[in-house]
Amino acid sequence: MSDSEGVSGEPGRGTGPRRTVSCLGAAVIALAVLAGGIVWLFKDEPHPFGDARACEGSDLRLPDVIRAGGAPIPAGASDVHYFTRNDSAEVTFVSDQIPDYLHRAGILPDGAPLFDEKYGSKGVADDEIALPERLCGSSLRGPVFVYHSTNATGSSIEIMVERSPTTNDDFRLPARAVVTYNLS
Repeated sequence: MSDSEGVSGEPGRGTGPRRTVSCLGAAVIALAVLAGGIVWLFKDEPHPFGDARACEGSDLRLPDVIRAGGAPIPAGASDVHYFTRNDSAEVTFVSDQIPDYLHRAGILPDGAPLFDEKYGSKGVADDEIALPERLCGSSLRGPVFVYHSTNATGSSIEIMVERSPTTNDDFRLPARAVVTYNLS
């Protein structure tokens, strides 16, 4: 009796080249499905306007140098994201140059203490504070201070900045800021 014959003397089923090809085909299909799933899981979602800083749903691309509140955000700012809708923008970034930015944007006059309540107020002190709805990026860490200002054209701006959790007269280093303003 040959290897390809069963006990009854009939040719065996499931052996030979046909069986090998079907097993290899099934293995290749399984690997292709697995590889496709892994690629899909780790693919980057396309960003609006091809700008990695833009959050999903934004309706206007901001320029490479973002001027939030009339002054460019600090050079070297990291983790920059923005959401635009109906002629308004929300921008979040991390920087160690927040005091300079507040002065350049006209939010805080030169010589004024960082946390003068004429220019803002204490905000939420929770450990983690969610960003405004639809703005992407890392959440804020409390406590925060919120600056309110109206520029010469009547446009309002609000800036929320992370305060130091250990000293009352300084920001975190670096600090995350969220700037909300009108684009016109």
